[in-house]
Amino acid sequence: MRFRPCIDIHNGKVKQIVGGSLRDEGNSVRTNFSSELGAGFYAELYRKDGLKGGHIILLNPAGSDYYEETRRQALSALSAFPGGMQVGGGITAENAVEYLEAGASHVIVTSYVFQGGKFHRGNMERLVSAVGKEHIVLDLSCRKKDGAYYVVTDRWQQFTEVRLNSQVLEELAGYCDEFLIHGVDVEGKRSGMEGELVHMLGEWNGIPVTYAGGIGTLEDLERFRQQSGGRLDFTIGSALDLFGGDIPYEVVRKL
Repeated sequence: MRFRPCIDIHNGKVKQIVGGSLRDEGNSVRTNFSSELGAGFYAELYRKDGLKGGHIILLNPAGSDYYEETRRQALSALSAFPGGMQVGGGITAENAVEYLEAGASHVIVTSYVFQGGKFHRGNMERLVSAVGKEHIVLDLSCRKKDGAYYVVTDRWQQFTEVRLNSQVLEELAGYCDEFLIHGVDVEGKRSGMEGELVHMLGEWNGIPVTYAGGIGTLEDLERFRQQSGGRLDFTIGSALDLFGGDIPYEVVRKL
């Protein structure tokens, strides 16, 4: 179990958001924190502290008025910590190599391989062919429906038909190096993690999994350790003091 740092970029600024609130219309979002410091500052901090394997997420879609500035910030962060961070947001087989060449260790993908509510094996295979599975993180962020967790896409608004369980994890692990999984309904709320989800992921014994969502206190983090069996990595965003929260970065960076 180790801490994976994050840099989320929206409208050209490093932000922490309420996960399910992101909308393309008007580039709107409910914001917990917005930084006046650039993405490169945070990437340099993570580089200095040896925190490899964190993620940079572009929250504006291509074509947005803010996309180019958001992308510029992401490239600045990759340049500040070459080989040290993963990048996601609008990744396709056509642009993935560009991000690796810019310094990303991995590309993070969701919507390109989950379209119209279904898993598109052809797109997944095209991405693997373009960059190799060793450079792919599959984002399986999910929301609960009818008592089960389903992968969601398109700013976490669209449910897919893919129900997250050990069998699905086993199948999809053949296409990637790691999984990144947000518990979307608690993301950015500092209200506690999705315990049932964490327990299920911790019982699966496969490729590395990073969980994000709802860890709001050091007590929550200890519960996360217990429920995951210490087998999952974790991200803390809004609750971290770097982003206006109460959990000391200096404590979690040493875990």
